Amino acid sequence: MSYKHTRVWNVDKNKTIDDQALFLQESTMWIRDNKLVAFPTETVYGLGANALSDDAVSEIFKAKGRPSDNPLIVHIGEKEQLHQLVEEIPDHAQRLMDAFWPGALTLIFKAKPTIAKNVTAGLSTVGIRMPSHPIAQIFLRECQVPVAAPSANRSGRPSPTSAEHVLLDLDGRIDGIVDGGKTGIGLESTVLSIVEETPVLYRPGGVTKEEIEDVIGKIDVDRSLLNQKEQPKSPGMKYTHYAPEAAVYIVEDANQIHSAILTAQARGERVGVLAKHYYDQADESIDAQSVQKLAQVLYEALREFDKRGVSIIFVEAVSTSGVGEAVMNRLEKASGGKRLMKRS
Repeated sequence: MSYKHTRVWNVDKNKTIDDQALFLQESTMWIRDNKLVAFPTETVYGLGANALSDDAVSEIFKAKGRPSDNPLIVHIGEKEQLHQLVEEIPDHAQRLMDAFWPGALTLIFKAKPTIAKNVTAGLSTVGIRMPSHPIAQIFLRECQVPVAAPSANRSGRPSPTSAEHVLLDLDGRIDGIVDGGKTGIGLESTVLSIVEETPVLYRPGGVTKEEIEDVIGKIDVDRSLLNQKEQPKSPGMKYTHYAPEAAVYIVEDANQIHSAILTAQARGERVGVLAKHYYDQADESIDAQSVQKLAQVLYEALREFDKRGVSIIFVEAVSTSGVGEAVMNRLEKASGGKRLMKRS
């Protein structure tokens, strides 16, 4: 494809770490110069800015069209950077970092005043993670400053899992993109607050609740995830997220998909289906034969349906165990809660 307006660095993953770091010097200098640079992580692409600069961070909100009361996650390349950003590191936080960093776990700490105020949206806490994507690790280490980075998409749209997705949403609105190919996990990081006596899960993601409890014991789950009246305590807790142009419906009973397709088509709808099996009757059908595969392809599939002119999408519900909890959380947001319920 032809890249325009926004600078793109295509990273050769076969090069040595030193060569990649040298190649990324311009992009990391741009972060230090308070420009916006998108970069790959193992979850989705992030839109990065210097987390110590209010001016740089404000450009993230402008580029994305993101509400200013929605806090951002800070990304670091080395654990030592944490001491610059947080008041204290409790013992259970250290155990979680030992188990899951680098990786898809964001921990919410008490913030130091060194962090730009608009990163935290006025809260006294900040979410921080250390990605495991090898290019992200090089990029973040070379930046030499902590990097605030929400997903690199227009606010409300499906999160980007490739540089192409970033360009579709933000070309000309941001300064650069580090193109490291497609991401792996496909869903955002888990967000866990460790400032309470019992840690609280604010957003399910790439690290499951069960995996966390295996390390530190029982945790709580925040019950206000769908409460739109409160200021969000972490990213992903407020506003419609992950939504394509087409209307999305969660289908509780796979036996209803066939009839739902025919009913929608009779109304003149162009129908897309994302399920465990391929549906010939649909205008467009994408199969994901496991929950893990659905997590990997969900955002890409929603964007692909838009590209193919689909007007209504039926997605088969999955069990909320393991990573299925994160999948269903994203589907609830993408659909706005719209469901085809099981017949009684």
